[in-house]
Amino acid sequence: MNKRWWLLCLLGLLIILFFGFDLQRYFSLDMLKSSNDMLQQVYKDEPFLVIGIYSLTYIIMAALSLPGAAVMTLAGGAMFGLWIAVPVVLVSATVGATLAFWASRYILRDTVQRRFGDRLETINNGLERDGVFYLFSLRLVPAFPFFLINLLMGLTRIRSGIFFWVTLIGMFPGSAVYVNAGTQLASIDNLSDILSPGLILSFLLLAVFPWLARWGVGIAKKRRLYARWSKPETFDRNLVVIGAGAAGLVTAYIAAAVRAKVTLIESHKMGGDCLNYGCVPSKTLIRSAGFLKEARQSVSLGVKQIQVNYDFADVMARVQRVIKAVEPHDSIERYTRLGVEVVEGHARITSPWSVEVNGQTLTTRAIVIASGASPVVPDIPGLESMRYFTSDTIWSLTERPERLIVLGGGPIGCELAQAFARLDSQVIQIEQDDLLQREDSDARTLVKNALQEDGVQLLTHTKAVRCEIAHEPDGKVQRLIVQDQHGREQAIAFDAILCAVGRRPRTEGFGLEELGISVTSRRTIDTNAWLQTIYPNIYTCGDVAGPYQFTHTAAHQAWYASVNALFGDFKRFKADYSVIPWTTFTDPEIARAGLSEDEANARGVAVEVTRYGLDDLDRAITDEATDGFIKVLTVPGKDRILGVTIAGKHASDLLAEYVLAMKHGLGLNKILGTIHTYPTWPEANKYAAGKWKRAHAPEKLLQWVERFHAWRRGEKASQADRQQLRD
Repeated sequence: MNKRWWLLCLLGLLIILFFGFDLQRYFSLDMLKSSNDMLQQVYKDEPFLVIGIYSLTYIIMAALSLPGAAVMTLAGGAMFGLWIAVPVVLVSATVGATLAFWASRYILRDTVQRRFGDRLETINNGLERDGVFYLFSLRLVPAFPFFLINLLMGLTRIRSGIFFWVTLIGMFPGSAVYVNAGTQLASIDNLSDILSPGLILSFLLLAVFPWLARWGVGIAKKRRLYARWSKPETFDRNLVVIGAGAAGLVTAYIAAAVRAKVTLIESHKMGGDCLNYGCVPSKTLIRSAGFLKEARQSVSLGVKQIQVNYDFADVMARVQRVIKAVEPHDSIERYTRLGVEVVEGHARITSPWSVEVNGQTLTTRAIVIASGASPVVPDIPGLESMRYFTSDTIWSLTERPERLIVLGGGPIGCELAQAFARLDSQVIQIEQDDLLQREDSDARTLVKNALQEDGVQLLTHTKAVRCEIAHEPDGKVQRLIVQDQHGREQAIAFDAILCAVGRRPRTEGFGLEELGISVTSRRTIDTNAWLQTIYPNIYTCGDVAGPYQFTHTAAHQAWYASVNALFGDFKRFKADYSVIPWTTFTDPEIARAGLSEDEANARGVAVEVTRYGLDDLDRAITDEATDGFIKVLTVPGKDRILGVTIAGKHASDLLAEYVLAMKHGLGLNKILGTIHTYPTWPEANKYAAGKWKRAHAPEKLLQWVERFHAWRRGEKASQADRQQLRD
């Protein structure tokens, strides 16, 4: 048994003894009134001793959250008088409250934070920002149970020092009222006599005062913030959006849909990264590479041989053709028809209400920054003089690199490493840690095996040290020197390097520095829950806002940014990240939403894991795609879904049903009760739910039902059966 349990047992024992020996009778108003004269006489005889015993008793009662604090405060006023009792009561109550706060924090906080960390994150962030105001307001209202405040605050991240001083100051008015009442003890018949409705209302108004004061301070700060800028009397536009990627396009679309006058500014290509460099081209390449893999595995489908001739240049030309086919969805012409003014040029924010582009200044009531992100090029000596690509520039290839090094083991690196390997490049993938670190180990293993089967050489826990040119008999050779976790170096010859080590938000060159808009350690723009910067009329969304770099989260944030920017003076909405799905489009795919098993274990969150293997699914068998699984995490004993990881063919499509269920609070029983077409891949979701249901079958009841059916058949129960039924 650890120290926490010993302390918990000790505290529990003390509380049990307090009530077991009926000690609360000594802390009643009647007992205080009957012994008031004696207490005053003892205080006159031994003032310091009485104050010490009184303080110690008060501290112990507050620390153990025992009832009687109000009576103790009255007793202080009755014995010591107003001027001595107030500081004694304040210090004693604050020390006791802090001890209760520490006990709650030591015994319970880590467990609570691990188990409910996701749901408490918003509360923790709010307390970090406004904890002083919350605590101070609660302390100003004596009608609120103070012991509950002590215990709950102990579960949060608020600092002990802040808790102590805010408690000391916040309890002063209420303590003074009770102490003063204690000096007139004879006139009190009931504790409720002390807090009249008018007095309670006064305390409530006092509690509201800090928030009113803060609101006033906020207005003053806002005025100071805007003071150095000249605000236009009228505005040309309701909204200016910087960046025409997924986030910017959706923002402008929504603004135009509600008849706002909106201008969308893009300095490069409409559609942003997803259309031109990310989702669309990568999935197009994956499709072509996947077809080649299927053709080479034709024997498994009963086809003896397929001759495949392809040209790498044609494959890359198809990529460009698909981009062209999707382009109209994101084109200037389409958005102009929707009512959006589209301007091609580089935007620069020159004031909170003005944006300069192409030498023209646009005035606007609100601005949304959706400038996206760009690939990170690692700082490797010699790399700049080599033939290297990023996920933005790799699509310019027309000749297949015979030897390709992929730096990075995230989704982009894994997807493109597999695709190029299937297109007959010799691919070496290098990652400093492990592949796909955000995913469960069993899902990672499945992808690793698939990559290696396709010919990708994996070098994990390996660091790229430098690039160099080696002179060999055949001529100059580009080489990358890598170092493994044991410090051993290895030289790898290559024709091209693909840098897929992450993407950095684009925050420079838009005037943010001049306005004083700060960025976080992750280079995202610092925003609040409503996606506002320090200027309430300037918003961000998409990659530049974080915390996710997904096209679908960018579009999701765009709704909040646009609605808040246009209607925030009347109603604001906090961005909702409660259920965020994502997929790595390797073969097999990995799709996930919510908590993973590895995360649950790391946090100490109690979960029940239900795993369904796709090798049991009829459709997977017919498609020769049985590698993979569905893993559902639920609350132990309940069907509420905490997280899902799917690995296998069509994992991204299968995930949608779980995202819907998690978003709207539907459990596995609802999925099980939904008719799924046979034979289809989504049936796997139903079978996974069925597996959970079987694990929770009421065995005792089923035993009775089995015997009932036997009785209906006329069979006589055995002696053992009758005894078991009696038991």
